Amino acid sequence: MKLEFVSALDTGRVRRNNEDMVLVDPAHGLCLLADGMGGYNAGEVASDMAVQEVHARLLHWFTTCGSEPGADDIRSALVDAAQTANQKVFDAAVGTPEFRGMGTTLVAALFLGHSAWIGHIGDSRAYLFRDGRLDQISRDHSLLQEQIDAGLITPQQALYSAHKNLVTRAVGVEDVVLLETHIHPVMPHDWILLCSDGLSDMLGDDQIAEVLAAHDQINAAADALIDAANEAGGRDNIAVILVAARGGADGSRSWWPFHR
Repeated sequence: MKLEFVSALDTGRVRRNNEDMVLVDPAHGLCLLADGMGGYNAGEVASDMAVQEVHARLLHWFTTCGSEPGADDIRSALVDAAQTANQKVFDAAVGTPEFRGMGTTLVAALFLGHSAWIGHIGDSRAYLFRDGRLDQISRDHSLLQEQIDAGLITPQQALYSAHKNLVTRAVGVEDVVLLETHIHPVMPHDWILLCSDGLSDMLGDDQIAEVLAAHDQINAAADALIDAANEAGGRDNIAVILVAARGGADGSRSWWPFHR
């Protein structure tokens, strides 16, 4: 099993600066994406701070965890890295007037064995694209999702809601935040997509699936997603990470960051 990685960022057609941030570390099977929020330039500070801190913490964990970490060890490493990043962003927001009120979403994918560990905070998303079908494998931490879960509105009504961008959980807003984590099996020919709401607000899941299905290579697919989001209005920054699992039909070979 071989993994291919690509990332893409675009300011969109409305915003003047880009507050989204991506970090891809193929050597460790790690992808991070953040969508910052806050005052002038503060959002991009928060998103950059978050991905850099999570990356640093996980690199340290890789050097100490041994070759066969258990599920609890992996989950704890992800949660602890996110909390460390949260504390750093929170302290900067409290201690620096121009950063006051800043925060960021975060979505991470860590590929170990035949699995993808997905962790997220906020409404940046993770999707699995398999056999032409797209499934969201993260669950938005947003007011809109809470309204859907409570039966107050339908998913169709949510498409036209005025509360699309109100998140209920974010990095750096409070001194403690919990990263939600899930593990998903990965098979040959699967694609994992991470994105900010600059993509998912502009394109429905069916439209995203249609773009992915039209491309064999993830580089072209990532560019096409950016183009499609801009053609739909490009009202926000757009961040995309795509990971493709390539391999034989049996998918019998696993991967691990130290044995590539």
